Amino acid sequence: MPLILASRSPRRHELLAAVGIPFSVHVADIDESVLRNELPAPHALRLAETKARVVAQYLSDEIDVVVLAADTIVVHHNQILGKPSDAEAARSMLQSLRRSPHQVITAVAVAYQPDHLSLHERDCIQIASALHTSEVAMRPYSDAEIETYVASGDPMDKAGAYAIQNSDFQPVAGFSGCFASIMGLPLAVTVELLAGTGLTPDVNWRQACATLTGNCCQHLS
Repeated sequence: MPLILASRSPRRHELLAAVGIPFSVHVADIDESVLRNELPAPHALRLAETKARVVAQYLSDEIDVVVLAADTIVVHHNQILGKPSDAEAARSMLQSLRRSPHQVITAVAVAYQPDHLSLHERDCIQIASALHTSEVAMRPYSDAEIETYVASGDPMDKAGAYAIQNSDFQPVAGFSGCFASIMGLPLAVTVELLAGTGLTPDVNWRQACATLTGNCCQHLS
């Protein structure tokens, strides 16, 4: 079955390519607002599952597909930090995260139609999903560094207003967890979920991940 990535993120495109399974892109445009009293992990999981389901349902009349979706959030003092709405929001997020530990939660979901379904059940979409949480500590970057980074535009499409892989800003002092997950797609989790649909890598994805990130996570949780 064809693999579809339900994301416009260039970082997820790059990471999924390391798995070695050909894919195409079909973006899911959904409301990503936090529901009232919604906790961080359920929020990320709901968004990833919704993205996968929306695209799978849209394409289900044409072909049988496996749709992969993900959602990444930054959690600081139990507050969800999504993508900044403007430069001031990005500046505020980076100031609050400075010298302070936080969590990065990435939810991954796959939507597919199981092979065993009968013809009259072919519109049934099955969802499998998982979460990965990393602990991140930021370095004591200066206000001037924040201004330069915000002016570059890089924070604007990033949860928490930063990219761990940005070589100029280098915001992170250290982390425990998965570098790829902090970027937006934990490959070990992704490979495990795709295997459940019958899709398996044709390459050494761990080696490819290590080449790409410099830090391959071996854990499947």
